[in-house]
Amino acid sequence: MQVIRLLIILLGFLSKASFVQAETKDWAFDVYLDNKLIGFHSFKLSNNNLLSDAKFKVNFLFLTAYEYQHTSNEQWSDDCLTSLDATTKENKTLSKVKAYLDNGNFYVNGNVDKNEKNRSLTGCVMNFAYWNPKILTQTKLLNPQNGEYLDVSFKQESDKKIDFRGEIKNVKAFHLYGNSSESLPDKPKIDILIWYDNNNDWLGLRSITPEGFTISYKRK
Repeated sequence: MQVIRLLIILLGFLSKASFVQAETKDWAFDVYLDNKLIGFHSFKLSNNNLLSDAKFKVNFLFLTAYEYQHTSNEQWSDDCLTSLDATTKENKTLSKVKAYLDNGNFYVNGNVDKNEKNRSLTGCVMNFAYWNPKILTQTKLLNPQNGEYLDVSFKQESDKKIDFRGEIKNVKAFHLYGNSSESLPDKPKIDILIWYDNNNDWLGLRSITPEGFTISYKRK
C-alpha cells in the first residue's frame, strides 16, 4: 500500500552551537491521514541524544487496516549521526536497524534479525531528522526503518501561511524529493513539504500520496 510506504518515510535553522548548548528540546506531533487522526510522532533531544517514538493506527470500518510502531535512539555530534538503534513494527513485520561510527566510517546493519552484513557509509550521515534544519544541506538520507541510504534533494518554496495552534503563521517552506527505496526506484516518490518558523524551528509537514491522500504532521 503506497500510503503506508510514505508513512514509513515520515518517520524527522538552529546553529550547531544552539543544538549543543540546548539541554532539552521536544517536538510532538499529531499525525493525520487526510483529516483523520491516526497517531503521533514525538522527538526529544537532550545533550545530543535524540529519542524518536511513533505510533500509527488506521482503521477501516470495524477492522484495523494498518498498524505501525517505531522507536529510535540516536546519538549526534556536530549535526551528524554517531549511532542509531531503531526498531519498527509494521503490522506483524518487525525490523531492527543498528548503526555506529568507527574510525571515520559509519556502519549500518539494515536488518539485525536477518544478520545482514554491515554497510559502510562515509561523510556526515543524517537520517530524516526534520528537527535539525541542517538536513536541508544533505543529498542523501538514511532510512532508520530498513537502513537504506537514499538520494534526496531539497527545494525552497515561497513562504507559506499555515494554521498553527489556531493562529495563522508565516512559515518557510521546503520540498523534499527522492525515491522511497534504493533497490526499487519505481516505488512511490518522496514528496514532502516541510515548514519552519522564522526562528528555524520545525512546525510540521505534509505529503500527498499517489492515491491522493494527505499525510500531515501537526505540532501539538
